[in-house]
Amino acid sequence: MKSIFGILLIGLCLGAVLSSCGEPVARNQGVYMLVDTSGTYTEELGKAQQVINFTLARLNPGDTFAVASINTGSFSEKNIHAKVTFDDRPSVANRQKQAFQQRIDAFVENAQPAAYTDITGGLLQAVEFLNEKQPGRKTILIFSDLKEEIKEGYNRDLALALNGFDLVALNVTKLNSDNVDPSEYLGRLQQWQERVEQGGGSWRVVNDLERLEKILP
Repeated sequence: MKSIFGILLIGLCLGAVLSSCGEPVARNQGVYMLVDTSGTYTEELGKAQQVINFTLARLNPGDTFAVASINTGSFSEKNIHAKVTFDDRPSVANRQKQAFQQRIDAFVENAQPAAYTDITGGLLQAVEFLNEKQPGRKTILIFSDLKEEIKEGYNRDLALALNGFDLVALNVTKLNSDNVDPSEYLGRLQQWQERVEQGGGSWRVVNDLERLEKILP
């Protein structure tokens, strides 16, 4: 009986070992930041740089970061102004971060106000980019007042596939019309939250840029 019990015990141990030898779990993260460049929101780009610099400081070797603009037609690789996957060597990663900052400086300096605000197109581009990179954690930062205005002829009546994505809205400023009727502002936030959660994603709003530690784990 002891020998049978011993064989069974060994079998259970081997099974546990084999079950733990599956595909390794990815520990890196991918962050895609959308920056609204429509209308007067370009005046907020200095604050966007603050968020970008904070994010760069928080990311580690193996992580991916991209920054893209929201304008009239945001579903385009051309809207990506800087992107990088950080090298495992810290010295190389530091140089990558410096080069990234330089590209962002050029983007902010040359940004021109767009006539329309295609947030949905930007989200579709972000999902495509991060799914291709396959990080362990996928975060989309949306730096915008969330007032979407689509140019006539552009189809954005599409479902968003956001399962596994964490979306964080940042610096959601109030428009003049929001001051007259606050329900417009609250309704805009609610509409985006419902759309994101219906797509399987999680939704948060962080308007206090003094507490940026809330945006990334």
